[in-house]
Amino acid sequence: MKDILNKMFEHRSLSREESRDVLLNIADGRYNDAMLAAFMTVFLMRSITLDELRGFRDAILERRVPVDFGGVKAIDIVGTGGDGKNTFNISTAACFVVAGAGRKVVKHGNYGATSVSGASNVLENHGIVFTSDRDRLARSLEESGVCYLHAPFFSPALKSVGPVRKALGVRTFFNMLGPLVNPVLPSYQLLGVYNLRLLRLYGYIAEEEGVNCTVVHSLDGYDEISLTSPFKVRTSETTRLYSPQSLGFAGCCEEDLWGGATVAEASAIFDSVLAGTAGRARTDCVVANAAFALLTLEPELAISDAVSLARESIESGRAKEAFVKFVKLNS
Repeated sequence: MKDILNKMFEHRSLSREESRDVLLNIADGRYNDAMLAAFMTVFLMRSITLDELRGFRDAILERRVPVDFGGVKAIDIVGTGGDGKNTFNISTAACFVVAGAGRKVVKHGNYGATSVSGASNVLENHGIVFTSDRDRLARSLEESGVCYLHAPFFSPALKSVGPVRKALGVRTFFNMLGPLVNPVLPSYQLLGVYNLRLLRLYGYIAEEEGVNCTVVHSLDGYDEISLTSPFKVRTSETTRLYSPQSLGFAGCCEEDLWGGATVAEASAIFDSVLAGTAGRARTDCVVANAAFALLTLEPELAISDAVSLARESIESGRAKEAFVKFVKLNS
């Protein structure tokens, strides 16, 4: 690690193979916390390269606990985190809206490292017991439309750095990796990123892997479609800039998306969205993200139809019903 750090301190980048080797060593617990903190901090001071991102991803997938659902058509909906906005659990809520619309979701997530409530926090607060048991996960996917893959159960490297990430409390390159290493390797993904450079890098990797991936970024820094500003959407076909108004949304402000000061507060907001009582701004934000997930699964849909499907999932109560089933199956 000392050699690697000296190389990086000299503003040199790592090869794909070097990056892979470092992550394998991290997974094996070969570095102390000080070394890990120094290594992570480098990527706050300069941008990650495509080869570094590829190499890190290679290592995590090489050591992952794989999960196979036999080719079920399903999507992962996840953001990098690390945007510093402390939003409520928008992506997680969108998962159950998509499930309520009759589609399948294989959600990969973790505890929040830079925000109050990550996906694992809000689900655990509802009594969810995480598992790596394939049969339980498959039953959850079949009956509720959602299965949840708690990252530390499937990726040793993500587990080993958890305490250091939490202690640092700032964005690290592991935020960039989380959305790329779902152990199911789903063929469909809606990924939110916190800057435009990462939007391009994710797009390159999705093209290499042949994944039907939509990458989104709000221009004011959110790692999701926030409706607080125009946002970019990159698919395998195009990159387009949208405004909330162009899709029929009124837009919202940062305060509308605040996720609270505790996990309990974040959970209450999450519940209100699925119950249809959250108010226009929070509901519209989740609807927008769910709509683009539906478009990723079914690109033949018109955007207006995808928005209508997502909104109907909430208003009909089917999104909440999917979540109630999920809690029953996973508690």
